[in-house]
Amino acid sequence: MKFKANVKVMLKPSVLDPQGATLERALKSMGYDNVGSVRVGKLIELVLESENIGEAEKAANEWADRLLANHNMEHYSLTLEPLP
Repeated sequence: MKFKANVKVMLKPSVLDPQGATLERALKSMGYDNVGSVRVGKLIELVLESENIGEAEKAANEWADRLLANHNMEHYSLTLEPLP
């Protein structure tokens, strides 16, 4: 069975986000005064084969823990959906 895993990786709130701060300033300079805080992250989309959603989730979490997120600075969330 195939699954699509979306791994959203964001900087921890305690970590400064210079890219987000630059975007926030740019938006405000363009007249978008209603913009509050901007944080920049990344979305990683994976397609994997697994026998069931539990095994797929376990594998995707392992990949995210070991490779996709730097736990010193980032946290991640994972969503899975079966593919036809």
